[in-house]
Amino acid sequence: MTAVVLLFVVGSVLLAAEVFLPGGIAGVMGGLALAGGAGLAFSEFGVGGGSLASIGAMLLLGAMLYAELVWLPRTRLGRTMVIEATIDSQSQPPPAVAAEVVGQSAVALTPLVPTGFVTVAGKRYEAFSRTGHAPTGASLTVIGVDNFRLIVSESKQL
Repeated sequence: MTAVVLLFVVGSVLLAAEVFLPGGIAGVMGGLALAGGAGLAFSEFGVGGGSLASIGAMLLLGAMLYAELVWLPRTRLGRTMVIEATIDSQSQPPPAVAAEVVGQSAVALTPLVPTGFVTVAGKRYEAFSRTGHAPTGASLTVIGVDNFRLIVSESKQL
């Protein structure tokens, strides 16, 4: 009887420690201690005692999960443990606003085979040439904006 109670106490302490310890190892060990206590109760007290211990272990596990996931975040301690800040930014800014650059003329700074760099209104952008290879200094027209680059084609000569 004392071994069953001891395993349940150790399991409860380890499940409670899971809130503060990273990695999930304490929670797994606590669950195993509860399962071991229930198994020991089956061997010592038969089906009735083992079933009662298993139900107790499930109720204890449910109570610990409720405390960790529902009750604790509402407490002052829980609010200090949770990061609620969000970052409203992007890892890389968009290359350009499509309405500002589409239709503008561009000059190739590097050979576009088919990707390279161009200047549009004095600003440098990465670009993709839809018409294939474009040499350095080629006159191009911006026809679109992709995720991280401009899409250009050769300018039509009149």
